[in-house]
Amino acid sequence: MNIITSTKKWNELLPESSVQELLQSIDSSLQGNQRTVSVKRLSPGPVLLYGPSKENKIAAAALIGEHLKQNVYRIDLSAIVSKYIGETEKNLEKIFSQAADKDWILFFDEADALFGKRAAVKDSHDRYANIEISYLVQRIEQYSNLVLLATNNKEQVPADILKYFRIMMHFPKKEK
Repeated sequence: MNIITSTKKWNELLPESSVQELLQSIDSSLQGNQRTVSVKRLSPGPVLLYGPSKENKIAAAALIGEHLKQNVYRIDLSAIVSKYIGETEKNLEKIFSQAADKDWILFFDEADALFGKRAAVKDSHDRYANIEISYLVQRIEQYSNLVLLATNNKEQVPADILKYFRIMMHFPKKEK
């Protein structure tokens, strides 16, 4: 897990209207998060950044952090996912426990590593892949700050998981 920064500017990533829409949506989501239930803040919900340009999604995550004046911690999901049953959940738990009660934005890069494993349940491995995704969604809902997930292909994200994303932004490959 490391803090990310970017030298890019928003106009290098998206048209101005898309930038304004994205930031306003995030601001609104976080303002709604200020309500309290018991002592805990409500989750602002996850944001999905998708498209072929990995560099632009990382830059956007850094710029969102800059806009909110918070550090963005990049977690490479492909390094978290384990072939051993229960290990992925343990790895995710460590991350969310470490980030608890801190003002961190979590940026899960390479979400394809987890979403690509989800399938119709044909055997025990499929069942555990589905459990891993469900666990991640549960932890995101419990997390009191912003969570960003990046994927190359939105179609790879199961429809029942897409419904949890309050904000989705496409990052096309920029022409040179």
